Amino acid sequence: MLILGIDPGTLILGYSLLDTDGGRLRIEAMDVLYLKKIPEFNLRIRRIFESTLRIIDSFHPDHLAIEAPFFGKNVQSMLKLGRAQGVAIAAAMSRDLSVTEYEPSLIKQTVTGNGNATKEQVAAMLRSIVGFEEQPHYLDATDALAVAYTCHMQLTSPVADLRAQLAPKRKNHKSTKQQWSDFINRNPERVER
Repeated sequence: MLILGIDPGTLILGYSLLDTDGGRLRIEAMDVLYLKKIPEFNLRIRRIFESTLRIIDSFHPDHLAIEAPFFGKNVQSMLKLGRAQGVAIAAAMSRDLSVTEYEPSLIKQTVTGNGNATKEQVAAMLRSIVGFEEQPHYLDATDALAVAYTCHMQLTSPVADLRAQLAPKRKNHKSTKQQWSDFINRNPERVER
């Protein structure tokens, strides 16, 4: 499985592609989308959408794993971060990728065993787990790798298999794409076309 991990941001967005074929982890790509030079916020959001599509179309990942927004004191920053996350998810959904969000503390806990670990600690642990040579200039790239790694661990965990077996079978379960389509149909005034 090839997992696209994204650490969303409106100034710097980290992304990575983690190949989990045969239990061996290999980084296909790990970089950042640098958006600080784009002055208008809406143009940054557009660039995130287009760049996410370009990454998906170039590498053909099987899954998108994305860090969920965290609650901070600055509401405007949270809203902007949510928009960045939303357009990345929309890009993935437009290519029929499955999407999973992970809380920052779960990502840190999965990688380091400490839900309050620093970015530097996460990067150092990933270097020993996955074995990349050079430390990226921006830790947003390793944060994206941490999201992809968390997804891999969640999908391959024996506990996840047990949870799936024990979960009650839901009738009329709709995919995320169908849920969004239903929402748009019920709320056309909330969608800008």
